Amino acid sequence: MKLLRLRGRKVNQRVLDRGSVWRGKTMTLRVLMGAPRNPNVDPEENAIYLGTFAGSKLHKSAVKRNRMRRRCREALRVALKDVGQMPTMQILLSPRIKSLDCSFDLVKEDIERFLLTYRA
Repeated sequence: MKLLRLRGRKVNQRVLDRGSVWRGKTMTLRVLMGAPRNPNVDPEENAIYLGTFAGSKLHKSAVKRNRMRRRCREALRVALKDVGQMPTMQILLSPRIKSLDCSFDLVKEDIERFLLTYRA
């Protein structure tokens, strides 16, 4: 299963507006099934498109906001190796402040619960 980037303001805004919300302890995920509308994307390819955002209200330090994003993205990447086939989807990930201080196992556990919900 490929983990690709969700790029472009319009593509991300579409997921933000139309996606279904899944809330975990360490992050909030917005999910829209299917491939993004982009001429560079092959709609037949089975992949997960991931975008992240963390506003300045989350933490005033950009370094810490980026660390939260990277921890959540890495947990998803590791969890996707263990999971079998997943449907093509677009995910917009927004970490919570708890993802900065908690153990990586808790973040990974949150992702695994999410993947069980959306498994094919």
